[in-house]
Amino acid sequence: MSAPAAPSAVRAAPASRALLAAFGLATAVDLVSLLAGAEAGHQIAKPLLMPLLAAYAVSRGAPKLLVAALLFGWGGDVLLLSDADPAFLAGMGSFAVGHVCYLVLFGRRRTSPALGALYAAALAGTVVLLWPDLPAGLRIPVAGYALLLTAMAYRAGSLGLLAGLGGALFLLSDTLIATGVAAWPRPPASDFWVMLTYTAAQYLLTTGALRAMYGESRTNV
Repeated sequence: MSAPAAPSAVRAAPASRALLAAFGLATAVDLVSLLAGAEAGHQIAKPLLMPLLAAYAVSRGAPKLLVAALLFGWGGDVLLLSDADPAFLAGMGSFAVGHVCYLVLFGRRRTSPALGALYAAALAGTVVLLWPDLPAGLRIPVAGYALLLTAMAYRAGSLGLLAGLGGALFLLSDTLIATGVAAWPRPPASDFWVMLTYTAAQYLLTTGALRAMYGESRTNV
């Protein structure tokens, strides 16, 4: 039996291609701006990313939980444009709600216990290493967020390879942010790598979810 077709898949195809192209263009502008040190370009492009990806998902008949996860990601993106601690905490909270949406979306599909053990070890090691260097007021929130994020990354694999890779990249992206909060040495152009892994993560999570629910042939554009 073939997978069910996404609603209005054929009719939405031209719009889907246009929205995906716009997401790709906004991503390119953001990444080039970060490499070039053009803060204005980053400030303009970053808030466009998740709304464009969410609109693309809607055009493919995405479930509401997937769209909600992307829009809560957008809320986090906008809030993290500020360097203030309250904005950082609010942004982390918005991302956390997005992870809850992903977890509910994944449902009770089976995931490898061995992969779970690997993620659990990575979580424990990261929190233990970062803890002494995190600001005291951020230790508990960061640890709680890390637990939720790791659970999402692990459970993403239940939707297949694409979503699983997306979850892993999301974890990598936010780990890079956490090392900055802990004032650890970071790689050159660290903001570029954060945004590259983050945008790739959200795209792969979106594509993986759509393929798992509607079938590969209906989500190709």
